Amino acid sequence: MDVVIRDLAVLLFFPGGLFLLASGLAYQWADRKLVARLQNRVGPRWFQPLADVLKLLAKEEVVPAGVNRFLFVALPVIALAGALTAALYVPILGLGPAYRFPGDLIVVVYLLSLLTIGLGLAGSNVASYFARIGATRTLTQLFSYEAPFLLALLGPALVAGTWQIAGVNDFAAARPLMLLTQPIGFVVGLFGLMGKLELAPFDAPEAETEIVAGALTEYSGRGLGIFQLARAVELVIGLTLMAAFYLGGVSDPLGWLVKTLALLLVVAVAQSVLVRLRIDQTVGSWWRYGALLALAQFLILIVLKSAGVNL
Repeated sequence: MDVVIRDLAVLLFFPGGLFLLASGLAYQWADRKLVARLQNRVGPRWFQPLADVLKLLAKEEVVPAGVNRFLFVALPVIALAGALTAALYVPILGLGPAYRFPGDLIVVVYLLSLLTIGLGLAGSNVASYFARIGATRTLTQLFSYEAPFLLALLGPALVAGTWQIAGVNDFAAARPLMLLTQPIGFVVGLFGLMGKLELAPFDAPEAETEIVAGALTEYSGRGLGIFQLARAVELVIGLTLMAAFYLGGVSDPLGWLVKTLALLLVVAVAQSVLVRLRIDQTVGSWWRYGALLALAQFLILIVLKSAGVNL
């Protein structure tokens, strides 16, 4: 009985559930605020993301005619469930993961891809041309950053000799210079995370001046609110993974907060100084150079590891 209560508390409150939703909204606000200040704007008030989500969840969800109703309603839930499940294997708040098993890194990467796949299917499920163009861009862009992002995370895992997130985190804590020994992986991983979240300059799938809201043009109410929550949760998980792998691990709440906020500042600066890439630029340039550079560094690590070099 005690085990059941503990598992329910982990899923519903901490490190999953309510805590993750609240921290996701807080980090989303911090991102918007930082970008606004860097652009000489005031930015939103601290409760704005929460107010937006509550307003959407309270509104009626309009289901367009001619869509698969089950997919239309289920896709946002699947995207959020995938993000919340991934968080159970990540050291959120610098504490040990709630659950772990050998190879959980690969599972987490796939779970984090459910949001992008859900966005692509959501846009393909409706008749709106804007949504379908956004879905096409979303799924096309998926191939541009998913492989580089995976390679960026596999670099530290290879050096640590384990595919378990907790093991890589512990290894990185004893070697805080992972960022210096694998700088390409760090840059590629950070830009890959921005691509997963469709942040500038990788926001072609939801370019307001071109295709309204992209794949989510026909979404409103609960569906749109849940998709926003999934994206907020994925932001926290992605920043935690990058901090755990490249910034000396995260082993306490203060260290987790400082390192993830430092990464968020870098992301905000990148959003402010870089212009939007066209979808062909994202697929061509980023895939060509980002993936190849990450792969080259990965191969170098394999050679050095096999040669017995202590990394």
